Amino acid sequence: MRAVNPNPWRLSVAPMMDWTDRHCRYFHRLLTHRTRLYTEMVTTGALLHGDVPRHLDYNDEEHPLALQLGGSEPADLSQCAKLAQQWGYDEVNLNCGCPSDRVQRGAFGACLMAEPALVADGVKAMRDAVTIPVTVKHRIGIDRIENYEFVRDFVGTVAAAGCEVFIVHARNAWLQGLSPKENREVPPLRYEFVQRLKHDFPSLTIAINGGITTGAQIEALLAEGLDGVMVGREAYHHPWLMADWDARFFGAEPVDRTREQVEAAMVDYMERQQREGEPWSRVARHMLGLWNGQPGARRWRQVWSDHKLKGLPPAAVAGLATQARRHPLTAAADAAA
Repeated sequence: MRAVNPNPWRLSVAPMMDWTDRHCRYFHRLLTHRTRLYTEMVTTGALLHGDVPRHLDYNDEEHPLALQLGGSEPADLSQCAKLAQQWGYDEVNLNCGCPSDRVQRGAFGACLMAEPALVADGVKAMRDAVTIPVTVKHRIGIDRIENYEFVRDFVGTVAAAGCEVFIVHARNAWLQGLSPKENREVPPLRYEFVQRLKHDFPSLTIAINGGITTGAQIEALLAEGLDGVMVGREAYHHPWLMADWDARFFGAEPVDRTREQVEAAMVDYMERQQREGEPWSRVARHMLGLWNGQPGARRWRQVWSDHKLKGLPPAAVAGLATQARRHPLTAAADAAA
């Protein structure tokens, strides 16, 4: 077994709205111990004027764990970074890449790429307030600005304020005319821009995000000299992809669990959550990709997604789902009866 790679950003799962909540992260941690996990984006307003425990609570098993913030006012970012450190997060990350209408109305997310000095002020304010790493996740450009110099100057300005880690989604963010989903698919990927950033800023940690779906891609990007790779939707929809990451990319002991054992651990977790008042269905939705690509996976998903079964305990639903996966024709006949 090779020595564990010390770079904390070598491999991570992207922050994804409505997906990477604490239940999702608990599930992912059953598959990989080393991969860095990120929260959904939490706005500074939600933390400063809302229910802080609801937004910041997590399971201890989730470390290493980063809080992603959405905001632009340096004083607000500073206060929220303090909260992140007080709650025990390992990193605070500033979102400079989300193109949704909501963040545009709030003048943060990808809009901030047009204001690198403001981002630098926010980074400095956070760094002055905490000792945990302050990082930035951003795009390579906005709208029709497609020249490398734009992202190079953005990174240079923010790095001068003390940011040492940049996670780069290798697409432009089109602020007009595309939905957030289209913004993840339509603007072309330009990995070469991210590779040039690493060449021009060799002392910075540069991680790449966008369009990465296989272990072979991860290996190739790391081999080209990038410091890290962040995987998004593929990790969510095909989570078993992560099962060999600890051994393959960190030289660490693998998480030695079968799919059946991961599912059983999630059932135990659902039961604990249910005793605390959390419906098990809010947890189960995140593991629906566990058996993707395996025989019976569709029927298994259908059982776990069946709203008529919400009144049953998780263990009972798990039994029905296993029966459906192993004997899909029998399960279908039982359901019809």
